[in-house]
Amino acid sequence: MDLPEVELVAILDADKEGFLRSEVSLIQTMGRAARNLNGRVILYADQMTGSMERAISETSRRRAVQVAYNKKHHITPTTISKRIHDIVGDIERARTRAVTELTQLDVAAFGGDTVKLIAEKRRQMHAAADHLDFETAALIRDEIRKLEEGIKATKKKAKAGTKKKI
Repeated sequence: MDLPEVELVAILDADKEGFLRSEVSLIQTMGRAARNLNGRVILYADQMTGSMERAISETSRRRAVQVAYNKKHHITPTTISKRIHDIVGDIERARTRAVTELTQLDVAAFGGDTVKLIAEKRRQMHAAADHLDFETAALIRDEIRKLEEGIKATKKKAKAGTKKKI
């Protein structure tokens, strides 16, 4: 995860050894604040663990190396400035693309019988909701909406074509 503007990282229960409190995990989590000039890390713990000692020691060693490099090459550290992407927009575009592709495949599988397909999709949606699979149910709901929009557009075109003939 790239979070360039993180100024404070607080690790709660840092002394609880395990997957997210191992030396490597602590170093990676603490590193989120390393790209910010004002970055700080606070480890909340009742006792100092071996993982904490090694992580703090390693980050101190790395900082010393970086400071020496900066001094040797006359570099003044600055906070990285990076555009934060519109994650929600990216997710929505990917979801829309997936719904469109699924709808096209389903229409082809049902031989173009959109009404029959909608009935089957409604059954699938209700089954997914009954199984508490709301993500799938919502995806199917979006497919149904896309299919219904296609039917409305087809009817509109047919109606417009009829009016032109008169």
